[in-house]
Amino acid sequence: MEDKTDTTANGDLATEAFVTHRNLLFTVAYEMLGSAADAEDVLQETWLKWVGVDLATVRDQRAYLVRIATRQALDRLRALGRRKESYVGPWLPEPLLTVPDVADDVELADSVSMAMLLVLETLQPTERAVFVLREVFDLAYDEIAQAVDKTPAAVRQIAHRARAHVAARRPGDLVSPAETRAALQAFQNAVETGDLQNLLDVLAPDVVLLADGGGLKRAVQRPVVGAGKVARLLSAGLAQPGLAKFGTERSVEPAQINGCPALIVRIDGEIDGVVAMRVEEGLITGLYFVRNPEKLSRVEQETALSR
Repeated sequence: MEDKTDTTANGDLATEAFVTHRNLLFTVAYEMLGSAADAEDVLQETWLKWVGVDLATVRDQRAYLVRIATRQALDRLRALGRRKESYVGPWLPEPLLTVPDVADDVELADSVSMAMLLVLETLQPTERAVFVLREVFDLAYDEIAQAVDKTPAAVRQIAHRARAHVAARRPGDLVSPAETRAALQAFQNAVETGDLQNLLDVLAPDVVLLADGGGLKRAVQRPVVGAGKVARLLSAGLAQPGLAKFGTERSVEPAQINGCPALIVRIDGEIDGVVAMRVEEGLITGLYFVRNPEKLSRVEQETALSR
């Protein structure tokens, strides 16, 4: 008969280890999925498997937990891919209001930025898992191999292919938070005043605007490309997607979203959307406007991320 004392002790140790690494596990799942809601489901599934593990057989609890979370996230990522095929309009990651220390870790902030998460969307599920575990969390190849059920040699090849894929599509050199905040402030001022020329001055010639309403809120259904088109849409008040002429009932406030400066749009005090951006050489090259109400629940309170 199993000793109840041993079972209780194992449960207490399991709980302690899970709580210790919870922020890490959430970050791994979120970077793989781009969805906080799905990342939370992965944590629940990870916990249910973890409590059934005999901890006496576990050499490295952190690596073991990451392995469980990665496998659960991979299963969910494949299911998400099928859901996204029927998604209404552009799909954008679920924005997170992040704690201040996320921005202090420049590499972590870059890895969870809207721009980078969209690049990761172009990878195959296993490529994404390998890239995230290796490039963001610096796991050894043999640890990653166990997580994705591949040989270490195969993982090295996948990592090389994923790095090349991301390098060809990722934003340019890392931009300082101060430079992003300056572009954000200029953008905010231009949008609030509706000054077309000021908008053109802060937008890159090939800027792309994506809006995600998920079929639940009005939003442009296709990418808007080019400074002229984007500026005209914004200066007209974005009446369609809702960024419209900020008056007494509309407000915009700066916030740290996914580790980067961004804007929260409110209508009558209620959050209507989040505007994140990609900045290169002082100009905005990407605008990401999330209005889908099902993706705005993590903007009210801060989320801690770690690696």
